[in-house]
Amino acid sequence: MAGLTFSRMDFGNFIQGIRKRAPHPALSRAAAHLEVTRFVLMRVEDGLPTRLTTPQLESLLDHYAATPEDRAEALRLWSEVRDQDKTAKAQGNSKGFWKAYTDQIAPNFPKFLRLEGAANHIVAHQPTIVPGLLQTPEYRRAIVRMSEPDLSAVDLERRLELTARRQARLDETGFRLEVFLSEAVLLHRPAEPSAMSGQLRWLAEVGERENVDINVIPFSCGPHPGLAMHVFNLLRFPAGASGISLPPVVYAEGAIGSTFHEHSEEVSEYRRAIEGMRAVALTARGTRDLVLKVAKEYAA
Repeated sequence: MAGLTFSRMDFGNFIQGIRKRAPHPALSRAAAHLEVTRFVLMRVEDGLPTRLTTPQLESLLDHYAATPEDRAEALRLWSEVRDQDKTAKAQGNSKGFWKAYTDQIAPNFPKFLRLEGAANHIVAHQPTIVPGLLQTPEYRRAIVRMSEPDLSAVDLERRLELTARRQARLDETGFRLEVFLSEAVLLHRPAEPSAMSGQLRWLAEVGERENVDINVIPFSCGPHPGLAMHVFNLLRFPAGASGISLPPVVYAEGAIGSTFHEHSEEVSEYRRAIEGMRAVALTARGTRDLVLKVAKEYAA
């Protein structure tokens, strides 16, 4: 959708969250406060271009009684939107070769978490470990210890709390999670056998939910698009306040960083990969049988 960028959508989602926590969250009251139409603020929250100015944004944050922390983050995101707009205008139609690398060393995960919270359908591809939304505490603890062995016990527990809060989405009405796991995920051993067994049994259990689809891609399937893909999450969003459906975004993780893809031609590549993985993945029953088989082997 022309004019809709990841940064603008991230900003819109953040502003919507501030509004919903405000003493007076009605869009109509906020619009009257700014002396604009309600449609202007709907476009802001939907991540669409508007003529909103920085002084108007500051006044809006005053109206919402935003906390100092939320205010600072909103202004930072707004600055990012304005900088991106200036860059796009200067480049015209150019697609600078650097675009795919700009976020390789940036701490993008907070932005991903905001989008994860707004998405109503996530398709995840994981060739090495169980994705965070499906990790048990024991498995998650082992993963963190593996990558950060010197992390304090307090910070480790905070990581586990964050994972638990993210997983609350699985209980929300209207949310759907579809996961493609390489068979290698079942066989890699980042945790003790007992923790691995518990993790795999949980996969089998949560995979029985109507809103969760877990698909294992067996080694025996041969070549498939997932073999050439890093870890990624394709996020789809419900229609916004104006009724406009926001386009999907892909969060792709590499060896040294992560990046977001929002342009239709980029997202289409991931969609094709997903279709290719669907074609070779085990059925729900086949996945469950294999997961439980490996879980029993760990427990033996």
